[in-house]
Amino acid sequence: QVQLVESGGGLVQAGGSLRLSCAASGSIVRIKTMGWYQQVPGKERELVAFITSDGSTNYADSVKGRFTISRDNAKRTVYLQMNSLKPEDTARYYCFANVETISTTYGRNYWGQGTQVAVSS
Repeated sequence: QVQLVESGGGLVQAGGSLRLSCAASGSIVRIKTMGWYQQVPGKERELVAFITSDGSTNYADSVKGRFTISRDNAKRTVYLQMNSLKPEDTARYYCFANVETISTTYGRNYWGQGTQVAVSS
């Protein structure tokens, strides 16, 4: 019903930049909150950043000042601009969106398949 597709991951050197994109499609009435989580093998999935429908943002302390989240409502897309990348940023990054559909008006969480980010020293 709702699909999220990420892109933009890759391998970069420390200090470099990447921009992740996540496009939502399906029977969407409204996208409330969109954001990104990161996960490494054997670890819990952790919140990186999110942005609400009114543009309010929130960042994990570890990425504050380096990453910027934004959204394009016309394209139903959320972006994560990742600057000054560090080796500890290496993870699989998952897009999420809280979406109102025809079936539910309170909003449900949907997840993308993830995109891999690797930062070398």
